[in-house]
Amino acid sequence: MFAKILIANRGEIACRIIATARRMGIATVAVFSEADRDALHVTMADEAIAIGPAPATASYLAIDTIVAACRSAGADAVHPGYGFLSERAEFAEALAAAGVAFIGPHAGAIRAMGDKIESKKLAADCGVSTVPGHLGTVDNDSEAIAVAGEIGLPVMIKASAGGGGKGMRVAFTDAEVAAGVRSARAEARAAFGDERVFIERYVESPRHIEVQVLGDGHGNVVHLGERECSLQRRHQKVIEEAPSPAVDARLRETMGRQAVALAEAVRYDSAGTVEFIMDRDGRFYFLEMNTRLQVEHPVTEAVTGLDLVELMIRSAAGEPLAFAQSDVRHDGWAIEARLYAEDPGRGFLPAIGRLTRYRPPPVGRNGTTAIRIDSGVREGAEISIHYDPMIAKLIVHDADRNAATDAMADALERFVVDGVASNRAFLAAVMANRRWREGRLSTDFIAEEFADGTATPADAAMRERLAMVAVAIAVGDERRSATLPGRIAGKLSGRRGFVVAIGEDDVVLTAHVSADGSVAIRSGRGRPRPVVSDWRPGEPVWAGTVGGEAIVAQVHRDGGGLILSCRGVTVAVRVMAPHVAELARLMPEKHVSDAAKLLRCPMPGVVVRIDVAPGQAVRAGQPLAVVEAMKMENVLRAERDATVARLTAAAGDTLAVDDVIMEFE
Repeated sequence: MFAKILIANRGEIACRIIATARRMGIATVAVFSEADRDALHVTMADEAIAIGPAPATASYLAIDTIVAACRSAGADAVHPGYGFLSERAEFAEALAAAGVAFIGPHAGAIRAMGDKIESKKLAADCGVSTVPGHLGTVDNDSEAIAVAGEIGLPVMIKASAGGGGKGMRVAFTDAEVAAGVRSARAEARAAFGDERVFIERYVESPRHIEVQVLGDGHGNVVHLGERECSLQRRHQKVIEEAPSPAVDARLRETMGRQAVALAEAVRYDSAGTVEFIMDRDGRFYFLEMNTRLQVEHPVTEAVTGLDLVELMIRSAAGEPLAFAQSDVRHDGWAIEARLYAEDPGRGFLPAIGRLTRYRPPPVGRNGTTAIRIDSGVREGAEISIHYDPMIAKLIVHDADRNAATDAMADALERFVVDGVASNRAFLAAVMANRRWREGRLSTDFIAEEFADGTATPADAAMRERLAMVAVAIAVGDERRSATLPGRIAGKLSGRRGFVVAIGEDDVVLTAHVSADGSVAIRSGRGRPRPVVSDWRPGEPVWAGTVGGEAIVAQVHRDGGGLILSCRGVTVAVRVMAPHVAELARLMPEKHVSDAAKLLRCPMPGVVVRIDVAPGQAVRAGQPLAVVEAMKMENVLRAERDATVARLTAAAGDTLAVDDVIMEFE
């Protein structure tokens, strides 16, 4: 077994690997860029080595620098995590030349599966079902349009060296094919240094299902079942689960057999994933094989009880698998939600900033529910423009899918993240979505269910419950204020009326406050409903019961009011005495200035190019500029017909959110 492992990665996956290595008694070495000098993985490891500037190309992707760090630290193995160098055959070969073990598959397997075109050919030869397409690259617009015509629109344009949604475009017209090839080539060149793209038929509304495989250097290969990864935005996964609600035992055996056959064909000797898409009729097709650990590996670990990082380490150290296919067992249901620094209201564009508050829910097992958090941040950490905007992965495991969904919803409400925009409320909204609960999923789920934004409207029952929570908070604030020095003690018990402005509605409530501080709240002529909680002013999470029904809500102060969030519903709330509410209705409305004459940057990023010039007339939908954020190119289009008045940004400029790029007449 290895004595010391260097982790050639950062963030939550570096922390995850360190945890397993520590349990196995193996020393660890972290590497870090200038931007990560104070990162959590640096403090967790036994040693840490600086490897260069913030840009990944000058640090985490610098093979010679990583190999030199191995020599300096005396590491006898490297775990690459995922992303960065994890699927670079030349990295595995450079380590081998230096006498350092690569904790991953051999270079031949990486090379065979890393090229999406060649891997499709190999999969077809192995009897694996593949998507109809053109098994070759396309180099220009006319060739791409011709190939798309042969396959039949719509088509998917994909980078041969791609992954993580980079270098992928869907095209429904010839014009979209031409534009998609250009942008996919540019994105792939920036992300992977390889601009080759190919075209295949686009399977509409598919499920994305992947099979976890595991091999060793002794010719043994098994599969550990499937994961459902259909919930995606911008071709990147957001929520995953194991098993899939669409896969029965017979289909699982068929998909697993094909995945193992492909892995055996390349003598696979580590953890890897064979990805499939499944159409509405249950037909599935090979998508690609990822020759690395996947972000969503914890859900497989939860249902199988296996530690995939440990198994990768043992395989790289020469140990054979300690179990056969017949020994693999699955227990319960697991769901993973990726908590990102991104703004769902702006099309899930990434955000940056400092985590002024980071309070995850308690981890561990409570009854049938187990909660796990994989994270590479802590309170005060900076979410940088240079890397993936993931904050944490929240994983729950329970007896069945409904129980796991409920546990995930509760855990999300208790997960407090302040300082940067996040998708936490959106994830909670998914857990409350009927289609999610019924398991009717596809890669179009988010676009179809949250087409008009991610806000979930509050129904009457939810508004009333949140209004009662707001009144209970107001009563708690009053009781706390009465204890402050210099205050004249007033009457805190008795019956009082309140008007709660919640969203655009007013709810009239009557609070009955007992001498012991207990509160019962009545709406209209209904019975008073006891509102019970041990919440104290200043706490970010209110947990308790309203009329005996459990409710958890996040509480944020907003001037003289509150922002309450529960089950994906976020509302502005203001609690007032009736006479104050009457006066509030007389206040004039504040009108927001017209910003239609400005194109603002919707995310922090770098301007790749400006596609228009001053004085140019543009049409609605026309591309205006391209901004790169987190290695993804984002095309900014005109929202209406207009004429460009002047440009305020140029290619190469680094912009913050809402910085002005151009003005219109």
